[in-house]
Amino acid sequence: MDTPRSAGEPETAQDGLFGLEDLLGEPEAGGPAGPLFRDSEEARRMVSVRRIHAEPAAAASPRGRQILARYPEAELVPTDSHWRIPELHGNQGNAERWVRIKSTVLVLGEKKTLTVRPNGRSADWIAPGAANGCAMACAYCYVPRRKGYANPITVFTNIDALIHRLRRHVTAQGPKKEPNQCDPNAWVYDIGENNDCAVDALISENTADLVRAFTRWPTAKASFATKFVNPDLLLLDPRGRTRLRFSLMPAEDSRLLDIRTSPVQQRIDAAADFVEAGYEVHFNFSPVVIRPGWEQAWARLLQNMDDVLPRSVKEQAAAEVIMLTHNRDLHDVNMAWHPSAEDAIWRPGLQQAKRSENGSWNVRYRNAVKAEAVETVRRLVHTYTPWLPIRYAF
Repeated sequence: MDTPRSAGEPETAQDGLFGLEDLLGEPEAGGPAGPLFRDSEEARRMVSVRRIHAEPAAAASPRGRQILARYPEAELVPTDSHWRIPELHGNQGNAERWVRIKSTVLVLGEKKTLTVRPNGRSADWIAPGAANGCAMACAYCYVPRRKGYANPITVFTNIDALIHRLRRHVTAQGPKKEPNQCDPNAWVYDIGENNDCAVDALISENTADLVRAFTRWPTAKASFATKFVNPDLLLLDPRGRTRLRFSLMPAEDSRLLDIRTSPVQQRIDAAADFVEAGYEVHFNFSPVVIRPGWEQAWARLLQNMDDVLPRSVKEQAAAEVIMLTHNRDLHDVNMAWHPSAEDAIWRPGLQQAKRSENGSWNVRYRNAVKAEAVETVRRLVHTYTPWLPIRYAF
C-alpha cells in the first residue's frame, strides 16, 4: 500500500523514477515552431478569460504566474479558497449565465488532498486531478453538482506535488501482474475525472506535464476522456503512455446536449492523427440517451466510424459504453438555461433514483430498461464495428 511520507523524511531512490526538474523546466530544445492552436481565434472562443479568482499561493506559484501572464488584461480577484467563492458557488442566479461564466471566468487554487482512488472500470486508479470544471457546457455533466450553479475551470497550480504523488504511487504498485479490463499490461490512471484535459491545455501546461510524466513510468499509463479536439496535444510525445478517449454520441444528440464541444465528426476524424502522434485512442460511447429513434442514430454513427477510420485506429481501439445518469439539481439548473435538453434526458417514466458514491441522489434508467439498452448497443457494435471490443458497459 502507498503511504504518505512523514514531513522531513528524505526521498529515496525507490520513491520515484525521475526528478521533477525533468518535467517542470522549459520546453525541450528543437520543439515545434510556429503559432499554437491555443492562440487561435477558435481557442479564444472556447476560453476568453476576463476574471481570475486566485488563492494567493496559487497566484504566486510558477504555474500560477505562467497562467496570469497569459491573461494580462483579466481582473484578478483574491480568494481564500477555490471551493468557497460566493458569487460562483451555490448562487442559483448564475444558472442563466451558465455558458458565459464557463468561458470567461477562471479559478486558480492549490490541490490540498492528493488522493489516488481505486476505480476498476475505465481505469485502475483515479489520479488527483490537475483541474476541476470545464469551459464546455454539456447538459448531462455531473461535475457542476459539486460546485453549485457555476462551474468554470479551476486550475490547480501545485502540479509538481501532484506529479510527485503519482510517481510514488506508480512506484509502489510495481509491474501489473494480471491483465484486466482497464489494460492488459499497464496500471491505468484517469487524470481527468472532473475536467477535460484537452480544454485545460488551452490554459496551462498541466496536461502536457502529465503526459510527459507518464512517458517516464513504464508500468503506468495516463487516460482521459475528451469532447474537444486540441491540435496542440499532437505536439507532445506521449510514446504510447497516454490513452485519449474521444467521447462520441450521435450528431443529433450532440448538437442538443454537447454544448460548446467539438463536432462529433471532427472527433472521429482526429483519431488517426492522435494515433500517429503516439497516443492510444479509445472511444467513449457516452452518454447513451434513450429517445425515439436512438437505435437507428447509433447505427449510423457506428457505420460512419467503420467507413472513415483507418486500420491504424481500428487495430488498437476499444470502447466504453456509459448509459445516461442524471441529477435532480442539475435538471433544475438546465431548466433555467437549456430546457430543451431536458426533454431528452429527464424521462421520469424510464428512470429511477440512485444514490451516488458521493451520497447525492441521481436518476438513471430503470434496471430492465438499462439492461435492454446496453444489450442493444453491444449488438449494434458487433454488427457495424466488429473490430471494436467493448472494455466495459454500465
